[in-house]
Amino acid sequence: MHRSKEAPYDRTTTSGSDFLHLSAGDAPRGRGLADWLADAIRAAVGDGRLAAGDRLPPTRQLAADLRVSRGVVTEAYRRLAEDGHVAARGRAGTLIAAPVTAPPAPAAAEPPPREVFDRPGPDAFDAVRAAAAGVDLTPGVPDLGAFPRAAWLRAERDVLATAPASALGYGDPRGTPELRAAVAGWLARYRGIRADAAEILVVAGTAQALTLLGRVLRDDGTDAVAVEDPGSLGARQHLHAADLATPPVPVDDDGLRVDAITAPAVLATPAHQFPTGVVLGGRRRRELLAWAADGGLVIEDDYDAEHRYDRPPVPALRALLPDRVCHAGSVSKLLAPALRIGWLLAPPRYRAALVDAKRVTDLGNPALPQLVLARLMASGALERHLRLVRRRHRARRDAMLAAIRTHLPDATVHGAPAGLHLTVTFDGGFDDTTLAAAALAAGVTVQPLSWHCQRPYRPGLVLGYAANPPDVLAAAVATLANALRTVRR
Repeated sequence: MHRSKEAPYDRTTTSGSDFLHLSAGDAPRGRGLADWLADAIRAAVGDGRLAAGDRLPPTRQLAADLRVSRGVVTEAYRRLAEDGHVAARGRAGTLIAAPVTAPPAPAAAEPPPREVFDRPGPDAFDAVRAAAAGVDLTPGVPDLGAFPRAAWLRAERDVLATAPASALGYGDPRGTPELRAAVAGWLARYRGIRADAAEILVVAGTAQALTLLGRVLRDDGTDAVAVEDPGSLGARQHLHAADLATPPVPVDDDGLRVDAITAPAVLATPAHQFPTGVVLGGRRRRELLAWAADGGLVIEDDYDAEHRYDRPPVPALRALLPDRVCHAGSVSKLLAPALRIGWLLAPPRYRAALVDAKRVTDLGNPALPQLVLARLMASGALERHLRLVRRRHRARRDAMLAAIRTHLPDATVHGAPAGLHLTVTFDGGFDDTTLAAAALAAGVTVQPLSWHCQRPYRPGLVLGYAANPPDVLAAAVATLANALRTVRR
């Protein structure tokens, strides 16, 4: 797989290409060159300057004309091929596959009112996302440009060609047998969990897993689920929707404080704590498992455990105490949140009630995407994709760390060895919601750390890095530094 190397270039240069009169100097600052070039070609297809069958220039020639690395052009062509705009035809070159209507430009959105930052409700994430900032550093989003479109299309064609007509009817609310078997194999290989396919419930992401589980626990007499603090605001919102209290459990450098759990159940992210990034230490793991064996219930959110760079893998708690641990995972952080496919493994006591809750909620996830994902897992394509995005995410992590060292030298960085985000904290004296609002006004979407805290904590930001190329990350961190100087005045 080719890796784009977007070398720096002089934007004042007058060099350019006769092809579409392209000039790298026209690329917007803070935007990757491969993104810019791909968008320029898409626009030419949409407005008719390029028609089906037209040949694109050879990568080496266009790179020389634009004075950029050949990797930039190769990466742009790859992205165009994945979304169906072009097709490689061997010696015939790269051809426009079909005319595609360019999508309308998104309407400018008003920034959310300040109270969205100060008092985030259930719609806070939607409101900030709708503001359409130039750079989105929302945590929990992988490199969506790396989504394996070609592999997905191949698997989808195979499924449609071979699936019996019965696969198009109402299926098992637990999920298709094919995906449950594939997930069981994936968990055995990557998370150390031995589970039968019959134990797995396919859900619409971890959000639905928490919603269903919260309802079942409430009906079973549980009135509270303790949560890590800092800990995910979104997870707390799902539990509150089930009318469950969420008493905070402090988190330190060794993970959650087991001695501070004050509820019959606890939600934890032991492999990579959100948002601090710490790993639950060995002594704390033993304490938590002993607490669970004594009657407690652990809800293990395994949200991005596959993404690690500078440390060894951490086994799932479910692998050690299956009868007292509910394990939730998904492909949102591995492939794309838009798929809405995840899984939930629960102790026997709760399984029937969870299946009933899933049945009355939606009769089960759509079957065809499940079959396609099962094919990707069984073929090894998902493992190959994981290896690819680990390399890409690590490079982006390194770029953000370098930018923070340059532009935010006084910030303390948390969670660098793994995951899809960094958390940075600052000395006090200002409100991090003010900083997040200022950053959004300057075109960068971030989440204030205080969103994820129930108790007082140092001001900070949670910064997702996986979805943006290195040059965009560097520019975004520089923008954050300017916003920080403004709020500190």
